[in-house]
Amino acid sequence: GTINAVRARRPARLPTVLTREEVHLVLDAMSGPQQLVVQLLYGCGLRLMEGLRLRVKDGDFGLNQMVIREAKGMKERVTMLPELLRGSLQKQLLRTHLLHEKDLARGYGRVVLPYALARKYPGADQEWGWQYVFPATRLYQERETGIVRRHHLHESGVQKALRVAAQIAGIAKPIHCHTFRHSFATHLLEN
Repeated sequence: GTINAVRARRPARLPTVLTREEVHLVLDAMSGPQQLVVQLLYGCGLRLMEGLRLRVKDGDFGLNQMVIREAKGMKERVTMLPELLRGSLQKQLLRTHLLHEKDLARGYGRVVLPYALARKYPGADQEWGWQYVFPATRLYQERETGIVRRHHLHESGVQKALRVAAQIAGIAKPIHCHTFRHSFATHLLEN
């Protein structure tokens, strides 16, 4: 029989890779949770949505690793958590915990659960472990159910903060969130 092979398309342009100095210039021009998200993209090689979808239970400080659950192709993978980011991540979790406690006290504190977990574990959507590491600033009401939930930070906020930081850092290269994942891989290979 004949093989109907599809040739893989080469990307129109190679992804931008930053030098280590450029990475630090951009990160230093950022602050708050957006900075930590981009630090995780670079330090762990995450995609933007993987970073934003991180749940509290995905981090393991004992083993210095993170589980990426809703990765591409719905596969799970484990990545190392750089020692440098431990403190910042623990501070972020503390802020998130305070926000979650406040939400619970007001009768909220729910998140969307992956897959069919909501049916399997009623009430899990209010558990601390399932909360997003990077919660959105505002609550929203689900149209279908009327349930009030808190989503994760929106990707556009991180993208905007990154654009501003690249301008402040004076870097002319086209920089996107994915640039940090590529730079992570390149710098890893150089080591």
